[in-house]
Amino acid sequence: MSSVAGTVLAVLLSLVSAAGYALAAVAQARLAAAPSAPSGRGALRALLARGQWWWAVGLNAAGALAHVAALHYGPLTLVQPLGALTLVAALPLGAYTARRRVTRTEWRGALWTLAGLVGLVAVTGPAEPGEALSLRESLVVAAATALLIAALAGAGRRGGDVRGNGLGHATASGVASGVASALTQTLTAALAVGLPGGQPSWWQTALLAVLISAFAMGGLLLSQTAYRGGLAAPLAVVNLSNPAAAAVIGVALLGETFRAGVWGWLVAAGAALVAARGVVLLTTGGPVAAAPPAEPVEPVRVPAPAGPAEPAAAGLAESLGGALGPVPETEPAR
Repeated sequence: MSSVAGTVLAVLLSLVSAAGYALAAVAQARLAAAPSAPSGRGALRALLARGQWWWAVGLNAAGALAHVAALHYGPLTLVQPLGALTLVAALPLGAYTARRRVTRTEWRGALWTLAGLVGLVAVTGPAEPGEALSLRESLVVAAATALLIAALAGAGRRGGDVRGNGLGHATASGVASGVASALTQTLTAALAVGLPGGQPSWWQTALLAVLISAFAMGGLLLSQTAYRGGLAAPLAVVNLSNPAAAAVIGVALLGETFRAGVWGWLVAAGAALVAARGVVLLTTGGPVAAAPPAEPVEPVRVPAPAGPAEPAAAGLAESLGGALGPVPETEPAR
């Protein structure tokens, strides 16, 4: 296959991947916003019994497979920025299913977020072939990520703001997915040439597979919880925190760095600020998640004005349903 044909195929597969992820996000958001959305104890069991949830899982899997296939035919510098189109595709799809229009603020937020995400990806250098975490590093990363996810999820449970909680869970979801990607790279290296430091045994390979499955499923469940606060802002945070987590692992443990040296770090910082501006716009520009309806308050009956023989305290006691106790009647004035 020629290079031009491979590039075209990579672009098409990237668009398919973005559409799959966008449809999955919309399906998850609709499931989270449904009046019968499971919550509390037994929520996971109820979620697994919903057909819509498995449709979202299948769409996520299809998006991931298309993304991997696109990386086979095209370079990372082309495929990764096209993956950011997930947010742009999800906005009109989510608005269409909600029977509303995408606001100008949401479009502006999406463009700001997209520009920041493309800037981050553009200065992030791909890992060299064969670079991977050792088993010890993988376990340390997994433990640190689990603690971070627990902290973010705990802060979300203690908070009262639906959107703030959603962004916290979205950050945890992106981090979990980014770590799952890094561990998948390690597992691939283990199956191909062995982990750094020696040939892995079967139990080491199995342990990596279990960690990958746990973080991938955890990221999916966390994103489901995040979409209770809306679609656009949590999806933007997931798309930002995923490559950010992978970049932190690459820089800290794999010796990677941003392209163009110091200028690359400055571009990455500027892109992060641009993306943060986009998330703020998406958070404030969309519809507020519907709050549970308040219990109806029974109107208080106001009694008719009492006669001269009945003091005002007796009328007040009657209006409160006897909460003040019986008030003895006074003798009529002579």
